[in-house]
Amino acid sequence: MVASKTIGFIGGGNMGEALINGLLKSGSFDASHIRVSDISQERLHHLRDTYQVSIFADNGELAGGSDVIVLAVKPQQVGDVLAETHASLEHLPLLISIAAGVPIASLEQGIAKPVPVVRVMPNTPALVLTGVSAIAGGTHTDIEHLAVARALFEAVGVVVEVDETHMDAVTGLSGSGPAYVYLFVEALIDAGVLMGLSRPVARDLAVQTTLGAAKLLAESGEHPGALKDQITSPGGTTIHGLSILESGGMRGMLMDAVEAATRRSEELGKK
Repeated sequence: MVASKTIGFIGGGNMGEALINGLLKSGSFDASHIRVSDISQERLHHLRDTYQVSIFADNGELAGGSDVIVLAVKPQQVGDVLAETHASLEHLPLLISIAAGVPIASLEQGIAKPVPVVRVMPNTPALVLTGVSAIAGGTHTDIEHLAVARALFEAVGVVVEVDETHMDAVTGLSGSGPAYVYLFVEALIDAGVLMGLSRPVARDLAVQTTLGAAKLLAESGEHPGALKDQITSPGGTTIHGLSILESGGMRGMLMDAVEAATRRSEELGKK
């Protein structure tokens, strides 16, 4: 069972903490089975004190005692981490990488052992168990390995399986996507303030509107365009607002943003 496995996080930054917090909040995993290493003693003490997980200053020591290793470091640090843990992977643990842009081939080459590798692109709403993660398996990965990865990330949201060739696009869309949404919501709040609403009221309206619209979209199964049309009456308020957004190029700008983030993910992978 996945819950009985020892899970080691190499990297306790924002995403690593989001995943740890989400796994524990889900109730499916116990803190005694979660361990984490990080270059920052301050971060390690924070994670230990907040989540009661085991902490390690040495990546190799953590890797040697973990059934599943989650590589949660910056892409530029992956090579150094693999070098540090190479000798500690003789037990062939499942290695899950959430390093943006780093291809499975590079990970397998750095490991130089038949370690099963799963590449995952999660996003930060995992912190509140509403994330979405895309997974792709490597050369030595079988159905059971993918099932373990799926179970881990389903504890913090929705999981989709993709071909690795699409992983950079996933990064540009759902990995970076929450930032686009936050910018949109922030703009809605400022617009409400401009129109005379207090900032707390504008925030409540904007956040709940965004949350409700997303929930309706998810549960109805309707095309977003159809839902848009349902609240867009001839000559009404909504169509006038949409006209401004279309003339400002909002649709094209979002597409350009996803493309730019995708290309940057590809660049990081080449480095």
